[in-house]
Amino acid sequence: MAAFTLAHLSDPHLPPLPSPRLSELLGKRALGYLNWTRNRHQYHRRDVLDVLMSDLQAQVPDHIAVTGDLVNLALEAEFAPAKAWLESVGPPERVTVVPGNHDAYVRATADRSTDEWGSYLAGDDAPAHGAVFPALRRRGPLALIGVSSAVPTPPLMATGWLGKDQMDSLERLLATLASEPAFRILLIHHPLRSNAHAKRLTDGPELLSLLKQHGVELVLHGHDHVHSTMWVEGPSGSSIPVIGVPSASARAHGHYPDAAYNLFSIARDDDGWRCRQTVRGINEALQVREIRRVQLT
Repeated sequence: MAAFTLAHLSDPHLPPLPSPRLSELLGKRALGYLNWTRNRHQYHRRDVLDVLMSDLQAQVPDHIAVTGDLVNLALEAEFAPAKAWLESVGPPERVTVVPGNHDAYVRATADRSTDEWGSYLAGDDAPAHGAVFPALRRRGPLALIGVSSAVPTPPLMATGWLGKDQMDSLERLLATLASEPAFRILLIHHPLRSNAHAKRLTDGPELLSLLKQHGVELVLHGHDHVHSTMWVEGPSGSSIPVIGVPSASARAHGHYPDAAYNLFSIARDDDGWRCRQTVRGINEALQVREIRRVQLT
């Protein structure tokens, strides 16, 4: 079987930020806007994102996964440009998205990402009214399982959660997929474990327990804006790689690296699945180069 190539990027935080209306700068957004104008606009740059995406498209992946935070403050004026950017990346058949906490930054626009980008979030059997999570998409040998950890939070908090209903549905879905010869990939915005209390997945322990029982072959996430690989326990003592990626629009600052994306080459052989990860990222000269290759299975 020929290898299937999946590209993974996250947290583009699409710049520039539209000018907000004064009425939108209340509560959490006021702090977020101050942070953007003082700091974040220096690091999240459209030229960086455009160079990275040009290199990604040149690799001609079979499918692209985007694990959230397309926007910054979830202003009404951010969602249509984000949809236009998604359309430049590819059609919904070739691009799968899950929302991040910035896409549900405040309660007033918490559902706008589903409204605007529904065709990129929805599963293959989605109802007419749009995306419902977990969302299952089958692409080649892959079973892409999108879940939403995006919820509005108080100021200075960036936590996420799935909630009981979504977790119960995910358990039923994973139990069904367990008997199929599919490479199961869980797409989520938040990492499954975090040392940062204000950025954690609050029901992460429950999700880890579910994966230990039913398993997947790979978990992809964003949120932390760093290169990350951790291994969590799967069924019968197996190990599941959980991989994060830096922001797709970032210049290096502090402990955060320059923008990067992952490529996964996935194929079936007699002994099971083969999965190789290639990491490609921006350098100081604003050029994309290969950072490393890792054989995951």
